[in-house]
Amino acid sequence: MQEFPGGHGPPYSGLPDGAGGSGTGSTAGAEDVPWVQRIAALRVPGLPLLVAVGAGVALGTGVFRVLSEGRALFPSGVTGWSLAVLTGVIVGHLVALGRDRWWGGTGSGAALTLAILLLHGWVPAVLVSLAVVVLVGAARRHRWRQAVLHGAVDILGIGSAAVALAAFGVHPSVEKPWDPESWGYAALPAIVLAACAYLVATRTLLWFSYAPRKTGLLTVLRRSLLRHGLVALALLGISPLIAVVAAHRPVLLPLFTVPLIALDSTLWIARVRAEEALRDPLTGLPNRQWLLERTWSALEEADRTEARGALVLIDLDRFRSVNDTLGHLAGDRLLLKIAERLRGALPRGAEAARLGGDEFAVLLPLADSTTSAMRAARTLVSALGSPLDLDGLTLVLEASAGVAVFPEHAREAEGLLRRADVAMYEAKRDRTGVEVYEATRDGNTPDRLGLLADLRRALDAGEVELHYQPKVRFDGVVSGLEALVRWVHPERGRVPPDEFIAIAETSGLMPRLTEYVLETALAQVARWRKGGLTVPVAVNVSPRDVHAPGFAGAVAGRLARHGVPAGALQLEITEHVLLEDPQRAADTLAALAGHGVKMSLDDFGTGYSSLVHLRRLPVSELKIDRSFVARLAVDAEDAEIVRCTVDLAHSLGLLVVAEGVEDDETWERLRDLGCDAVQGWLVAAAMPPDETTAWLRARDGVPDSLERARPRPELECGSPPATGSATSSSRHTPGPAGGSPRSSGPQPPGPTQSHDANRPTGWQPVQ
Repeated sequence: MQEFPGGHGPPYSGLPDGAGGSGTGSTAGAEDVPWVQRIAALRVPGLPLLVAVGAGVALGTGVFRVLSEGRALFPSGVTGWSLAVLTGVIVGHLVALGRDRWWGGTGSGAALTLAILLLHGWVPAVLVSLAVVVLVGAARRHRWRQAVLHGAVDILGIGSAAVALAAFGVHPSVEKPWDPESWGYAALPAIVLAACAYLVATRTLLWFSYAPRKTGLLTVLRRSLLRHGLVALALLGISPLIAVVAAHRPVLLPLFTVPLIALDSTLWIARVRAEEALRDPLTGLPNRQWLLERTWSALEEADRTEARGALVLIDLDRFRSVNDTLGHLAGDRLLLKIAERLRGALPRGAEAARLGGDEFAVLLPLADSTTSAMRAARTLVSALGSPLDLDGLTLVLEASAGVAVFPEHAREAEGLLRRADVAMYEAKRDRTGVEVYEATRDGNTPDRLGLLADLRRALDAGEVELHYQPKVRFDGVVSGLEALVRWVHPERGRVPPDEFIAIAETSGLMPRLTEYVLETALAQVARWRKGGLTVPVAVNVSPRDVHAPGFAGAVAGRLARHGVPAGALQLEITEHVLLEDPQRAADTLAALAGHGVKMSLDDFGTGYSSLVHLRRLPVSELKIDRSFVARLAVDAEDAEIVRCTVDLAHSLGLLVVAEGVEDDETWERLRDLGCDAVQGWLVAAAMPPDETTAWLRARDGVPDSLERARPRPELECGSPPATGSATSSSRHTPGPAGGSPRSSGPQPPGPTQSHDANRPTGWQPVQ
């Protein structure tokens, strides 16, 4: 009798339809085993019907031949009754297993069937097998089709084993059994071949009759073969013993109940462990291993049909707060509800998996386009964002999703998963809900990893430079400078700040870059102060810096080491610092303010801060992002946004600086709206330290040639000191940590100049 009496189907059929990947998660695996999946994917139309018809013909022919020759169909006497009792025990055992374990790797029926085949031939073996299948099928009336197919498969398997015995000249029957006393070493090949023929025939027919209409997962195939190997060993070890006892002491046959049940239990445990390797124990969804293998096969299918596939990675926002507030048991119950909701929202043909924690993945084997994959991801995120009831408490969880598409973004499962992960963190950081992978925002490509190593070496060698861009008030007072990073690569030339700062943000190099910028800027401020220039300098810092323990103390220590007063330094932060941990950010900034360091809120209007947070942070200045300033003179809505921002900031006691000012009309409109200061190419571009020094001297009305002839008077500075910002094209979308870059964008064409010819008539040097 086959391994699946009255069963559901082949091993792991309870998992979503799995196409076995062309590997276990590596490109090498895809090259080593594609033929296994292709063989497993073969389907013969109408195979179950052919099996049933073939088995019926074989059974009818065999019974007719036995009866026509006047031979018995089944042994009589003690042997027959003992075999019947043992068969009845096996039937009762299979029924007691329950529907979930019926098909899960039983070997007791197979061992008994092969034993009878060896001793009395294939007709008695078929009768025992049919008795088991009919009785078990009767207990499961709604599964009669599976019972018929299993019985037919077993008949063909027993016939294959009988043919194997006949090849060695062995033709056992009820009247002339194959007496075990005649067995010797020469009988071993016949027994082994008969067992193998039985297993191969039954398992192959069952697999191709029941397996999903896709390639089998490699892990499924491997684990299934392992269990079949256990069955083969059991057959070779138990079946001959049953035959020996049946031939000489048949009354002892019922004692084989214990080892046969133990065999079933062993196979059941093997099946459960194999399935656990592919399934998440909490939610019941497939796990990461299953996802990778299934994705491999989906990509193989998409490549063959020149179609697209997509992978969506979903992460719940702020799920940790649920665990911290309600406990981990409540968090587990919430994950169960999320998994159930995810299953219900899956598009047709899509398959979901849990990767761990609050991270899920959805495979779209066929995606018409990137837009359709985005639309599916948004539907899933929207479904997960609906209110959930947990122990009478209504919770609303938001989710972020990243989308990666085959073949545009990757051609292998791991690459697609990694790129979907990158996109997901972009969506989480920017609070956009769903993002598609963009190579320009991925800091882990081979080219960018090489650039990261070069940046690290450049910082160690001091090859990264700081340029300084002025900020002026409308009365002509230079109120500050902003330190902006510039890097000229020895082979690539000038590297855009947006590019290498994004790499630093995503790689963990940002603290090192911040330390470098602070050290370089404070050293320059100290030199300027010795020369009589007391203009303050601003440095951009990222949320990762602000959230780092001891950051405030480190800044104070550097100020003391360079002999620079705290009022000469201003730190620019972005609204993203408020997203992750507002309280920690507030504590750090309060400590900096306690040391006398001024803070400026940069890129205002592009983030997600609230007025409550804004009031809690000890900032003294607010900088309006250049995206609102650029069209100020021609767009009434932008003008109204700027006006409201200026009024809001002034009501909170903050100064307002406008970034990206490039023409006289914008200058005039900002002055009329009450803005306090401006920064941009209209005033001056970012300049190297020497040019900045010359520019500051010129604003003081002293010729550069007299710079070393006499001590310089101090340059008048606005109060309170503030910083400049980047130029009109200077702002870069913050990196994953949410930090604003310490850079402006591309430099203006031609050599850096003071731009005096472009300044408005209302702008005058400080006298």
